[in-house]
Amino acid sequence: MPKFFVAASNIFGGVAYIEGKDAEHLRVLRLRRGEKLIVCDGEGNDYECRLTAVGPGSAEAEVVRVIPSRSEPDVSAQVYAAFPKGDKAETIVQKSVELGASRIVFFRSERCVSRPDAAAIVKKLERWNKISEEAAKQCGRASIPEVGIELSFESMLAHASQTQLGLFFWEEERQRSLKKTLEAAGDGIVSASIVTGPEGGFEKREAEAAERAGLIPVTLGGRILRCETAPLCALTALMYHTNNLE
Repeated sequence: MPKFFVAASNIFGGVAYIEGKDAEHLRVLRLRRGEKLIVCDGEGNDYECRLTAVGPGSAEAEVVRVIPSRSEPDVSAQVYAAFPKGDKAETIVQKSVELGASRIVFFRSERCVSRPDAAAIVKKLERWNKISEEAAKQCGRASIPEVGIELSFESMLAHASQTQLGLFFWEEERQRSLKKTLEAAGDGIVSASIVTGPEGGFEKREAEAAERAGLIPVTLGGRILRCETAPLCALTALMYHTNNLE
C-alpha cells in the first residue's frame, strides 16, 4: 500500500486529512475512493486507511486501524558527516535513512573540498530533506529524519557529544576498534553519534578536539573507506550491535 506522512494533528475523529503535495500525489497515483493506503503521523504510528474523498488539494481517508510501527530502531543514531564533493551527500542521506538514522548532519571540516555558500546551503538542505522523506516512505520508516547543517566544527562536536555514545572515526586511530568500543558500551545503548570526515580525512588537531569534547576516536579497520562509505559502515555496525537488524 502507498504510504503518506501527515502531521499528527491532521488525524482526528477517525479521519486522516491529507493536504498539499501528498494530496496531489494521490491523484497522480490515481487512487480511488475505497482503496487502502497507509498514513503515518511521524510519531511512531501507522494508520491503515480507506480513501473516502479526493479533491484538487486535499484528501480524506477513514482510519481502519492503528498499527504501532515496527520500523523504527530503538537506538537514536545521529550521523555527522563532513561536507563531501558532488552528489555523495545524497547517497549518505538516502542510505542513512534506510539504515535507521534518526538525524543526518553535514558540517565543515578543515580538509573539506566542498564549501557551499549560504545560498547553496539553502538549496542543498531542501534537496536533502526531500531525499530523506522519499527514502523514509520507500523503506517504511515511521518518521522522516531531519537533515541539518553545522557550519562550525566546534558546534558539531558540542552537539555530537550530547549522545550516550559519541564515535569519532579517524583513519589514524589504530588502537580502538569499533567492534571493541561497541562491546565495551554494552547492550544498553539508546543514543549514539557517528562522526566521519571528508575526502582528505581529519586533521590531528580535530581528532584531539573531538576527544576533549568526550567523543571516542575509533577505527573502521585497516582499509581507508571513502567518505560516503564510512558513515554507512559505522551505522550498519551500530544497528547490528543493538539488534536492530534482526
